[in-house]
Amino acid sequence: MRRLRRAKIVATLGPASSDAAMVRRLFEAGADVFRINMSHTPHDKMRELVATIRNVEGSYGRPIGILVDLQGPKLRLGTFAEGAVTLKNGEAFTLDSDPAPGDKTRVHLPHPEILAALRPGHALLLDDGKVRLITEEHSPTSVVTRVVVGGKMSDRKGVSLPDTVLPVGAMTDKDRADLTAALETGIDWVALSFVQRPEDVIETKKIARGRAAVMAKIEKPQAIERLAEILEVSDGLMVARGDLGVEMPLERVPGLQKQMTRMARRAGKPVVVATQMLESMILNPVPTRAEVSDVANAVLDGT
Repeated sequence: MRRLRRAKIVATLGPASSDAAMVRRLFEAGADVFRINMSHTPHDKMRELVATIRNVEGSYGRPIGILVDLQGPKLRLGTFAEGAVTLKNGEAFTLDSDPAPGDKTRVHLPHPEILAALRPGHALLLDDGKVRLITEEHSPTSVVTRVVVGGKMSDRKGVSLPDTVLPVGAMTDKDRADLTAALETGIDWVALSFVQRPEDVIETKKIARGRAAVMAKIEKPQAIERLAEILEVSDGLMVARGDLGVEMPLERVPGLQKQMTRMARRAGKPVVVATQMLESMILNPVPTRAEVSDVANAVLDGT
């Protein structure tokens, strides 16, 4: 099995990226590993991408790593009767088990495990942290919150829980099916999303049975608290700065990135830094000076 030792560049491929010429150009430009995001890629397209990468690999006679990134437990709100509402600071807002469309006072939360785990004082971050709620009262079927940071809220927006340890593993039924399908193609790495505890990684490794290495994505405060234990059972770490920067203050992320990089290097395990590397180049031909410094520091630190 190919192991990712000191990857220089991990390139993400989407469902529309199966063109062999594009994969070849990316490889020639320096991509060492290709990441397949299973949040958006069906099994047939994943198999096509793997086959394309292996064909390019064969033509060059050099190994190319393939990393399959599992979606993990995505937590989302239900729907609103009018499609969207505006939540105002100081108002009460209820999340409950009623599947009826919501309004400016309540909305369905189709995750009973959240309702069971929330406690007074716990924060809920909606839509990548744009709206912030604080739990005031809870029951098995509903949670009454206070709007601390208001804003517009619409159907199916994501929910993050920085203070709450969920009594569920990092792998959903979809993740298990995706992992099984990916392992059959001979991938090299699997990235596990929303890891909270070392047991999440151990469960994945039991399924993989040595057929692929397991990379723990660190994107929750609960994972930071048990980082040493998670690193011990993982084959590598990913500093997933996107969700990590939503679930904790942004100013903490650079220091945590340094800490995780040092820990992984001391353990002799690879560490990936992800999210918004050269983000401005989506629209511009050159990066900002800040982005160049960000990438350079990550490289100099040994990621």
